[in-house]
Amino acid sequence: MNKIIVGTGQHIYEVEHPFGTLSSGLSWGNTSHVTTDSSGKVYVYQRKDPPILIFGGEGHLLGSWGDNQLMDAHGIFMTPNDEVFVCDRDAHQVVKYDLQGNVLLKLGSREKPALHKPFNHPTDIAVSMNGDIFVADGYANSCIHHFTSNGIYVKSWGSWGSDPGQFITPHGIWVANDRVYVCDRENNRVQIFDTNAAYITEWTGFFHPMDIFIDSENIVFVTDQVPGMTMLDLEGNVITRIRTPFNAHGVWVDIHGNIYSAGNEELVTKYIKL
Repeated sequence: MNKIIVGTGQHIYEVEHPFGTLSSGLSWGNTSHVTTDSSGKVYVYQRKDPPILIFGGEGHLLGSWGDNQLMDAHGIFMTPNDEVFVCDRDAHQVVKYDLQGNVLLKLGSREKPALHKPFNHPTDIAVSMNGDIFVADGYANSCIHHFTSNGIYVKSWGSWGSDPGQFITPHGIWVANDRVYVCDRENNRVQIFDTNAAYITEWTGFFHPMDIFIDSENIVFVTDQVPGMTMLDLEGNVITRIRTPFNAHGVWVDIHGNIYSAGNEELVTKYIKL
């Protein structure tokens, strides 16, 4: 079987698709997102029980959790100290877990959507270095919500539209270097704010950007519905572009520089750094 190699320059990857082997008796649901912990284990968030599947880096299933707890998988985020945040989209909640699946915090009122307030089908979560929580509330609201590390509401910003600071489906979010990066999907752009909600700039050149990740070397990864993935620097300059085998709904980079993406019926793809 021929290898598929993608990327250019110093960013070359071998494509492994699909990634992850289930044990007997389990079957895949639609995969929404993927993350990795500080040891390199891979956590896949899917739209069926068990919603969290845990794999080793070689793709062997190690465990699972979350049965009968989560309604509709969407965004997932892993903090540096291995706390797991998930968006339960159609339950209108964000839930924080430890690696064993114990609930540590809940944001939002389960099954009680709120207009222009947390939450109305939230899409994604990002946690800043100081622990503050930022949530993209993107399917029925068009705004970003900011909470302290212990879940105290700070503020919201954004409204429906195409002007700076407005959104049409804020779908992915990341926080780095005191900046909040938002994939404004239907406006085909990534908007950038400071952590106090002040608009700074925007990046274009995407078709329905889906998700965003920024690694420890300040390389930005943005997936879109070309389908493709663009790598940029923090000034928005393109480093390389990758054709993905499907519309990568969620993207994450592990401690070894390997990229993982997840997307509905197409399951999970691993891009092995060469």
